Amino acid sequence: MIPQSFIQDLLARVDIVDVIERYLPLKKGGANYFACCPFHGEKTPSFSISPSKQFYHCFGCGAHGSAIGFLMEYSGLPFVEAVKELAGQVGMQVPDERQPGTTNRPPPDAGLVDAMATAARFYREQLKQAPAAVEYLKRRGLTGEIAARFGIGYAPDDWQALKHAFPTYEAKELLEAGLVIENEKGRRYDRFRHRIMFPIQDRRGRVIAFGGRVLDGGEPKYLNSPETPLFEKGRELYGLPQAQKPIRDEGFALVVEGYMDVVALAQFEVGNAVATLGTATTPHHINTLLRHTRRIVFCFDGDAAGRKAAWRALESALEALRDDVTLAFLFLPEEHDPDSFVRAEGAAALRQAAAAATPLASFLLQELRARCPTDTAEGRARLVHEARPLVTRVAAPLLRLQLLKAVAEASGFTQAEVESAFALQPEAPARTEPAPASPRPAFRPPTAARSRRKPPSSTATLLRLVLQHPAWAARLPVDLLPLENTEGTALAAIVDAMSTGDLAANVGLGALVERFRDTPHGETLARAAGELADAEFDEEVVEALFEDTLRKLQADAIGREIAALTAQERESGLSALDRHRLAELLREKRNLANFGKVH
Repeated sequence: MIPQSFIQDLLARVDIVDVIERYLPLKKGGANYFACCPFHGEKTPSFSISPSKQFYHCFGCGAHGSAIGFLMEYSGLPFVEAVKELAGQVGMQVPDERQPGTTNRPPPDAGLVDAMATAARFYREQLKQAPAAVEYLKRRGLTGEIAARFGIGYAPDDWQALKHAFPTYEAKELLEAGLVIENEKGRRYDRFRHRIMFPIQDRRGRVIAFGGRVLDGGEPKYLNSPETPLFEKGRELYGLPQAQKPIRDEGFALVVEGYMDVVALAQFEVGNAVATLGTATTPHHINTLLRHTRRIVFCFDGDAAGRKAAWRALESALEALRDDVTLAFLFLPEEHDPDSFVRAEGAAALRQAAAAATPLASFLLQELRARCPTDTAEGRARLVHEARPLVTRVAAPLLRLQLLKAVAEASGFTQAEVESAFALQPEAPARTEPAPASPRPAFRPPTAARSRRKPPSSTATLLRLVLQHPAWAARLPVDLLPLENTEGTALAAIVDAMSTGDLAANVGLGALVERFRDTPHGETLARAAGELADAEFDEEVVEALFEDTLRKLQADAIGREIAALTAQERESGLSALDRHRLAELLREKRNLANFGKVH
């Protein structure tokens, strides 16, 4: 767990404009910077970055957050990884609350990361001195620019070539990173020899493994690093760091089967391709890609092996499906793989084929029909039987309903009969439910719709005022905050954090919202911050508005207490003390009303 104090210090040190400018071209406009939003398609910039508040906000789709939130959303990084990425940019070492005194201690995998980086540099240098390897890449149509973009190298045909790269060939990091193999006699030799080397990078761009392609007829044709503390093949995708921006630009991710497919497609300016690493597609792969796009197209050869691989991908995807995403399958002609197809037909033809790819639900029904001929009663029963473990794993409610209807239609049963066979309750009529908490807010309604809303409550106004001027939280009368609503509890949480020193009075808006990420107040504060970015209070009147709102809050509290005492008086009468309190409250109410008339 990363200490909150470190998060605040980090966000105080980084400049959100510098962070976002690494990924987007920005233009100055008044006090803020603007860009086209990377989270939804647009031609007119509506993505605003505030240097004073250290906060970004899109007026089109409503996305907003701190520098940490931007990295999580844009690069698909988990929270801790995003913090580490930012810390690395400003030279800060991330501490760990669970290990006091380890602030300056390097992370446990630092030696492995360094070893992989050293090996990657060595392999790149060796490629320049290997005419056969360079000739192979040229025959595959690769340019030096593409080879450099993907860090492609060459492992010499030498049992211990890495001795020239490391001061100590016996270092434990080489064995732990999978760069060398040690036999039963304790003798070491390089894992990769006489192979084109493809560095495998994590989402932070660190080399964590290698894939090696043999240059002659040796076996295996492709050799991957073993799983290590850095590398778990079921969690990583080759080419993802290079593909993140093209995926957003193209609007979909293209999943292929090999390193050379990814690199060859990039050569033809199809940069949104990634590849699995010698394993079937996993749910983690799919969830990773869904952080970057709502459409994934799996590209396979059109032969039996390709359809078998597609079916495995389908099975892995079922739990990850959502009603707002599309997974589709593109089957190339049997004589082609992605590399040969794009060379023969061109990038436009591949994009066109991807746009027409078979949606997951259609592919599922096609395969079931092929396996279970529906011209017999037995075949129709078998279709329902085989569909059950698949359809019941689909978490997306509307898509599952569509599949239930399609299975019923294909099998000749009614939907109710299929639901009964699947042990599912019939779908209830749709009703409105509260939206689940989400790291990204829903689209904001048009301005005209917002104008028809009720005026915000005193507590909601105070929350926005405190977000604009966090130091004013110290002026809030906590005992008057209505804790029965979310804005009131959020304000109380801010006051408490500041009183304990957990939140600085001069904290920026981005850091303040980030402080309450993954707490019960996170969504309330994120929503209020987005509203504030959409319409900030005028600084000329903000002080008076704050005082007026405090008085309104006080009047509301007095009104509630008067109502309670009046009701008690009607029911059972009041004691002398209570009558005195009621008279005092009525005087305070008149004084507040008169103050408002004067001012």
